Amino acid sequence: MSVPPRPADARRPHAFRASGRYSALRLLREALGGHQGWRRAWRKAEPRKEYQVVIVGGGGHGLATAYYLANHFGITDVAVVEKGPIGLGNVGRNTTIIRSTYYRPENIRFYDHSLRLWEGLEQELNFNAMVSQRGVVYTYHTDGQRDHMIRRANDMRLAGADCVELDRAALKALIPAISLDSGRFPVLGAFMQPRGGTVRHDAVAWGYARGASEAGVDIIEHCEVTGLRQANGRVTGVETTRGFIGAGTVCLAVAGHSSHLAGMAGIRLPIETHALQAFVSEAIKPFLDVVLMFGAGHFYISQSDKGGMVFGGAIDAHNTYAQRGTQWIAQEVAAEGVALLPALARLRILRQWAGVMDMTMDGTPIISKLPLDGLVMNGGWCYGGFKAIPAGGYTAAHLIAHGEAHPLTAHMDVGRFAAGLTVDEPGTGPFPWAH
Repeated sequence: MSVPPRPADARRPHAFRASGRYSALRLLREALGGHQGWRRAWRKAEPRKEYQVVIVGGGGHGLATAYYLANHFGITDVAVVEKGPIGLGNVGRNTTIIRSTYYRPENIRFYDHSLRLWEGLEQELNFNAMVSQRGVVYTYHTDGQRDHMIRRANDMRLAGADCVELDRAALKALIPAISLDSGRFPVLGAFMQPRGGTVRHDAVAWGYARGASEAGVDIIEHCEVTGLRQANGRVTGVETTRGFIGAGTVCLAVAGHSSHLAGMAGIRLPIETHALQAFVSEAIKPFLDVVLMFGAGHFYISQSDKGGMVFGGAIDAHNTYAQRGTQWIAQEVAAEGVALLPALARLRILRQWAGVMDMTMDGTPIISKLPLDGLVMNGGWCYGGFKAIPAGGYTAAHLIAHGEAHPLTAHMDVGRFAAGLTVDEPGTGPFPWAH
């Protein structure tokens, strides 16, 4: 399956010039002129009757797919439809961490490719996404866990990713506030990926939206998909709250709503939806200048540029589409955080929220054609969605443009589940909540 040619009577979209090139000189010039020269970052498009490609979901992956289709593969007759405003879904509801610290070599290569794209993203988009490669640190607490992490570090090096080990002294020097000698969770050491870090989440959505719109993509907000129309074994477009939109290819990039949208085409995906909570504390002075992961539980934390501590933990084990979490997860996250960084006990929590995760049966995402001609999917990201946005968008665009998987995502085909070729990243079996 490749993208069908544009119908002869279809209007070719005109490129939209956004607010010009951003720079310090431009900012100074606009300041002297009373900031009257700025224009919209992306065009508020009205839906047309038909497009070559319709991407359902205006989050990070949907916008990145549209951006790369237009700017790298020359396909500009594209619409992104989003049921609400851009940036208010999962792309704006995460803890902003980027890394390539995985176990399976095919996943390490994919996420490290994404990390390399992150490193050049601000220059490519001409947009400040606040990419901060401050390093990601994982603590270990037992001899068995140390051996496990050393194997993981060696696998990463063999696949071309960066990783260093830290002994207790080096870890304490890097993070003075850490508690190494907790009676319950003594820390024996850690390993670190120096190139990992954080990115400003909503800036990623805005930057990709701006770049896609400049290339001619229609970004249609407040346009909820209510059905997938098909004929003769092929998808022909999407039913929306703003009318029917025809399409040669439809790409689903809707995160935790993947099963719901695929069900509109009669397709049952090997995915469950769970809520993942995140928390932000009051702002404090610089306290933690790396991303820290707690090896004795499931806790991760970093400090935002505003000074707030941003942290989270495990998903809620029950299925839900609600963008809120449960008290027991909040208690677990708080307990693990204080065990690792006792000073956190003095902070007040300002905000708590949740996003809905599309958890696959093996913990590995799906970038694949679906069993309906013309329908493709970019989803099943479990915990890895945000960090994978550049690579996920690029490889999904490659699949749409060429009709075949990119070499980095050949293992992400949905057919692997029927064939028994699952890529069980953590080795926990076919239990989505455990991934």
